[in-house]
Amino acid sequence: MTRVAVLGTGSWGTAFSMVLADAGGDVVLWGRRSEIVVAVNTRHENPAYLPGIALPETVSATTDPGQALERAEVVVLAVPSQTLRANLVSWTPLLPDDCMLVSLIKGIELGTSKRMSEVIAEVTGASDERIAVVSGPNLAKEIAQRQPAASVVACVDDAVAEKLQQVCLTPTFRPYTNTDVVGVELGGAVKNVIALAVGMAKGMGMGDNSQASIITRGLAEITRLGLALGADAATFAGLAGVGDLVATCMSPLSRNRTFGENLGRGQSLDEVVAATWQTAEGVKSAESILALAQAHGVDMPIVEHVAAAVRDGLPPADIVRRIMSRSTKAETD
Repeated sequence: MTRVAVLGTGSWGTAFSMVLADAGGDVVLWGRRSEIVVAVNTRHENPAYLPGIALPETVSATTDPGQALERAEVVVLAVPSQTLRANLVSWTPLLPDDCMLVSLIKGIELGTSKRMSEVIAEVTGASDERIAVVSGPNLAKEIAQRQPAASVVACVDDAVAEKLQQVCLTPTFRPYTNTDVVGVELGGAVKNVIALAVGMAKGMGMGDNSQASIITRGLAEITRLGLALGADAATFAGLAGVGDLVATCMSPLSRNRTFGENLGRGQSLDEVVAATWQTAEGVKSAESILALAQAHGVDMPIVEHVAAAVRDGLPPADIVRRIMSRSTKAETD
């Protein structure tokens, strides 16, 4: 059995621990909240994030990162993007030599505009060949319910990606490999911002035409940024691109879409934040994605206006007016 440490007991970390266990892994979850750890170990359930869903008996939990990481061959990182660096500083001395590091995190770091794999490499000193990312249309609750789904395991070393593919291959979870880490990570991070915009449109009472237009033009923005950073255009037509984008923008299970809907209904940012107990990564990453785009001369009007809504409280109605009044151009410009 492959020994896997999953650092983070949120909804996606917990759901992915089920995938790993179903694939034959010996999985240890790490979490800060002792009540969740106790529930996982005694009731085989995470009542805070996935209530009523039974976890495999091969999933255990601990509040001690050293215990979670002991003898781990694969270390899965499933914490909010803006806490990753600080956590890694304390975890790095505990990491087993040559373990593979896998990011489930879909965000861009504030202040540095670094992707999560870049943060991992910088803090841990691990080579790119040891770092992988998993991304795709993977809403945690549906994965935990074992509904059929597919995803992408990306690593610059194809052999490592293939090894990790086997570590999370189950009858209901089908991972594909990719060496385009940049494209897979950008697709996962930027789609959260686009989902905020789609949610705003939904909250304002706009229909499917409006939402489909935002999704499509959002994909164009993701692709432009990806190409500027050396990604493969084909990635954005796949599971980690349009697949993840559609799932996150259209599903009521999406935290980012729901956050945007509440903004679109007229709630203030502070009101929505106060009512949202799980992290909506797009809220935190919008500004850092915009900074990354500006540094590379990439035009991303949807991201720009969502960032303004989050930063300055720009009303959703003003976002619509500004975007619709932009100068006309060819679709492929």
